[in-house]
Amino acid sequence: MPARGSLRSRSAATVSGLTLRQISAVLPPDQAWGLWLSRQIVARIMDTFGPPLAGVRVEPVDTRLPDGRHLVGEWVRGRGVPPTPHPGRAIYYVHGSGYALCSPRTHRRLTGWLSTRTGLPVFSVDYRLAPRHRFPTAADDVRTGWDWLTGEIGIPADAMVIAGDSAGGHLTVDLLLQGDTAHPAGVVLLSPLVDLTFARARECERRRRDPAIRSRDARRLVDLYCAATEPVHPRLSLAVATGRPLPVTLIQAGGAEMLAGDAEALAEDIRTAGGRCDLQVWPDQVHVFQALPRLTPEAVPAMGEIVTFISAALRADSIDRAVS
Repeated sequence: MPARGSLRSRSAATVSGLTLRQISAVLPPDQAWGLWLSRQIVARIMDTFGPPLAGVRVEPVDTRLPDGRHLVGEWVRGRGVPPTPHPGRAIYYVHGSGYALCSPRTHRRLTGWLSTRTGLPVFSVDYRLAPRHRFPTAADDVRTGWDWLTGEIGIPADAMVIAGDSAGGHLTVDLLLQGDTAHPAGVVLLSPLVDLTFARARECERRRRDPAIRSRDARRLVDLYCAATEPVHPRLSLAVATGRPLPVTLIQAGGAEMLAGDAEALAEDIRTAGGRCDLQVWPDQVHVFQALPRLTPEAVPAMGEIVTFISAALRADSIDRAVS
């Protein structure tokens, strides 16, 4: 990793601090219009600055498991990835959103790029969002997706990698800490949210302000999902250090974001529990910068690191593909 971020990415962070950060401070997530507008802004950013969709194919999934649980999501296959109904290997993607904003649609450029680069199909779960659906609905939907992949589709757990960003990182870790969850071959977490009280985020803010959002505004958004539940609830507080060891994990975070502290603490807790974790804090980068290659050049080498990690986790060094 470079000692500093590129001039382009540093300039983008500055502009974001003057625009997006200010907008997020005045949009009320507890008001329908504020939440709707926040969703539109995030979707536009992801579409404008995300990787191209050329050659990416999407197959919607809307099904029920034998026990009646409802699953909604989509298979995303990048350029050259065959449309196999029962893939031998796959990536399970849990998108971020603050539990309230995003969807597989907003993240389709990222999951399509990930599929193209790895040559693997990506299943992106469409978990239900707050405020209509509160804790533990999203977590339950993520579990449903995993059970469908390993049960109904029949993909062995150790033939998959789970990837998640932001709140999707929290949901991923919650899934893996459950004692009856078969562990995947590896885990990729992008700017994971761990501390839902945002105490660590506030510490980071004292050193450097996040260019996208203030911790108090992010907390208001997350509270739409979990405010009715005490933060010490084990599925919210995530006792990683004393829990079951996680699979080999890659964590990437941006040095300019307030969740860098969460990434560092999570990596330490994974190691304390006996797991292996590679932590990469990319200097001067914003939250989930990997989704924005048209905004920050560092997204491309960061994706390369992700592809290398997935290749090693699945023991298939030939899966790397050309950058789209």
